[in-house]
Amino acid sequence: MNTHPYVRAYMGGIVVPTLFLLVMMTGYFVARFILKVPEPIERVIVFPMAIVPNLWGLWNMLYARLRQGRHLPIGLHGAILPLVLAPLGALVTLRFNLLAVGPAPGEVVYFQQIHLPYGLIVLLICAGVAVYYLVWKYFVNFFNEVLGIA
Repeated sequence: MNTHPYVRAYMGGIVVPTLFLLVMMTGYFVARFILKVPEPIERVIVFPMAIVPNLWGLWNMLYARLRQGRHLPIGLHGAILPLVLAPLGALVTLRFNLLAVGPAPGEVVYFQQIHLPYGLIVLLICAGVAVYYLVWKYFVNFFNEVLGIA
């Protein structure tokens, strides 16, 4: 019997970001329709909803494939993912003119309103790597064990 390990790895990988995006969408609906936030924040949510769960599933499939030989621990494997997602997100926001180099040197402007210095961006990426490490080590690994691929 074929147990389809890559399909199970994909399913184990998409659980966490899908649940997180449900929480984000709830917050979006509250902000947009109840609190009447005028900003078009749906432009920020489209990229994560379309790309992130699929990339998590594919990344977990890659982890399942690499496990057959020498491999990284799952936490380190997951900590590499934001280093892939951050440039992809930057490319998408640059393409849609949501991100630009700021008027002051050493900063970027997000949505023509939010000014972020480069140092803060580096700090946010480091925090993202740490969060991804922990989420992959504890949550994705848990779902992999439940699905029998860990």
